[in-house]
Amino acid sequence: MPRPPAARPQVRTAGRAPLAARVDVLDRPAVRTAVREEPGRLRRFVRRYGWRAYAVPFLTVATLLTLVDLAVNDPAPASSISTAPSVVQTPAPTPAPTPVAQASAPAAGDAGPTETAPVPAAGTYVELGAGSLSVVDGSSRVYGTGPLTRFIVEVEHGIDVDGAAFAEAVTLTLGDPRSWGAGGRMSFQRVGAAEAAAGEFDIRVALVSPGSMERYCPGVGTGGYTSCRYGDRAVINLARWATAVPHYDGDIATYRLYVVNHEVGHALGNGHRPCPGPGEVAPVMQQQTLRLDGCTKNAWPYP
Repeated sequence: MPRPPAARPQVRTAGRAPLAARVDVLDRPAVRTAVREEPGRLRRFVRRYGWRAYAVPFLTVATLLTLVDLAVNDPAPASSISTAPSVVQTPAPTPAPTPVAQASAPAAGDAGPTETAPVPAAGTYVELGAGSLSVVDGSSRVYGTGPLTRFIVEVEHGIDVDGAAFAEAVTLTLGDPRSWGAGGRMSFQRVGAAEAAAGEFDIRVALVSPGSMERYCPGVGTGGYTSCRYGDRAVINLARWATAVPHYDGDIATYRLYVVNHEVGHALGNGHRPCPGPGEVAPVMQQQTLRLDGCTKNAWPYP
């Protein structure tokens, strides 16, 4: 039978602790379990922040989707939208003129242009116009050689009159060498709307319906029959322009020349004159609209 091995003598080393067997930490059950179940970063984040861990990513994604939607559906950037207000042009209404507050001439003056103007049939005129005037645009050459008098021509709205034809008749009447500029006494020129707006004129000649006469010659007492002068405006009664007066025996053309020269004569500062005697030529400043008093009709200041 074999002999058991001899026991090794135990050697002690002075100053040293007894040797202990090394145990790997992985061999401990509790430690191994801890290592295997150690949570990842995401789980640690969830455990630490709770419900906020889910809310933050959700809000981030929702914000990004909203920004993308705005970028795709916005038709134009705000900087490209014009902020200039749209302009709508509306014709400016013609204001009713205010009569010039100056002394008025007697109500017996009449007015009417030249023989070249067409003569309407008696009674074919508008009794009451719109009550407002507009300037007939356009200008003429200078007639005569004396100091210049510039005039504008106005026509009441709604009286069915050719304003250009009336303006031409007035111009030819005042430009005639038998009118107020005779012998170089003065010259005349018609000016238009621009000069009227700037006040660059001396007198006005207006054609007005009988029903509007008192509007433009207040207090004169025309009775809707005679023409008149008020301030710098010679106002021609449309009824007289169309039909003249009975004692002119249908001579409307001559009466028109007379009434323009008579009322413009008032605007130039001339007063009324009487008939010098039976059979004499009536002065142009005689009240020929009312009567001739034995004189013969006359349309010119210097016949």
